[in-house]
Amino acid sequence: MYKKLFSLSLAVICLAACSSGNTSYNSATNKDTTVKPVETRSPNTNYKPAFSGQTRIASVKTTTPYESKVLSSELKKPWGITALPDARLLITEKGGTMRIATNTGTLSAPITGIPPVNASGQGGLLGVTLDPAFPTNRMVYWTFADATPDGNLTAVAKGRLSNDETKFENTVIIYRATPAYRGTLHYGSRILFDKTGNLIISTGERSDLVTRPQAQSLQSGLGKVIRITTDGKPAAGNPFLNNSEARPELYSYGHRNVQGLALHPQTGDLWENEFGPKGGDELNRIQPGKNYGWPTITYGLEYSGEKVGGAITQQAGMEQPVYYWDPVLSPSGMTFYSSNAIPEWQNNLFIAGLNSNHIARLVINNNKVTGEERLLANEGQRFRDVAEGKDGALYAITDEGRLYRISKK
Repeated sequence: MYKKLFSLSLAVICLAACSSGNTSYNSATNKDTTVKPVETRSPNTNYKPAFSGQTRIASVKTTTPYESKVLSSELKKPWGITALPDARLLITEKGGTMRIATNTGTLSAPITGIPPVNASGQGGLLGVTLDPAFPTNRMVYWTFADATPDGNLTAVAKGRLSNDETKFENTVIIYRATPAYRGTLHYGSRILFDKTGNLIISTGERSDLVTRPQAQSLQSGLGKVIRITTDGKPAAGNPFLNNSEARPELYSYGHRNVQGLALHPQTGDLWENEFGPKGGDELNRIQPGKNYGWPTITYGLEYSGEKVGGAITQQAGMEQPVYYWDPVLSPSGMTFYSSNAIPEWQNNLFIAGLNSNHIARLVINNNKVTGEERLLANEGQRFRDVAEGKDGALYAITDEGRLYRISKK
């Protein structure tokens, strides 16, 4: 009888331990094997997540030996990075220049032929991507803060990289996310090609209280994910293409300031990250036509510490983030890892963190985050973008001007 009661008690204890978040118990060693989240600071809010694992997931640690090297410290406020077909890197600099870097860190002279940018505040030369047919047409596409007579806005330009790689030829602005606004914050903006050969770009809602509601407006280009052709026209299949009350180029809405876009290498799904205010930075899986909630719902506070709007985190018809951070990650550029150079990283998401001074590695299974790790957290750098190179390494740039290579030892 005693043995039966002991067995039942042990089962109850094990069940309780195994069902309480990330806690587990190893009966063979009599040790608590709890895997704690990487975040140990107190949150800014007392908001409760909508589901288990939406924030502060258990930490993971890379077991494959890897190393990071600073290839260059000579970049001038780099903002976007993408790999060229020959494994070199094309990098935008906030002030309005682009450079080509070898994978040993040698930098080219600034490439000319770029339209003027407004580099004030959070503006400047921003995201960059290559045409899928770049080896034959040499076309490059980028986003930037454009100063117009009515104010500033996020714009998209394209140009042909000359054969000698010194300038862009036949440069033209193909899209402007109107309305313009006389402010210098929250432009977004990343840019990439989807699997159909159309461009995906992201915009911010320009930060201020007067522009913030436009994230919810289908008549505005602010606070949106936008899908256009290489000529700047609304792309076929867009969710609002035949809606007379919406802009046909819109793909999703209700965003705050989107500085990260990436396509999952297996599913092809579009993922994005965006800055929350004080807390509430988000990772979202983007579905066409969906509303991602800002500023109606959020897991953050105003920078003053006041609550945002009605201080609600959930509302019918608005999507929940797959994952959020409180305090902030301060997320910028991101990439999925597709190489087999470090097999345990395959299909993991890597996000450059600014104020958090690290690169976040997220393990994602069935569209849920199941583990988080911090890379290069001792470097003291504001990581602005990260991209996978043709050689299976990760390349990261920082606001302080560094170019890193992260690879297997």
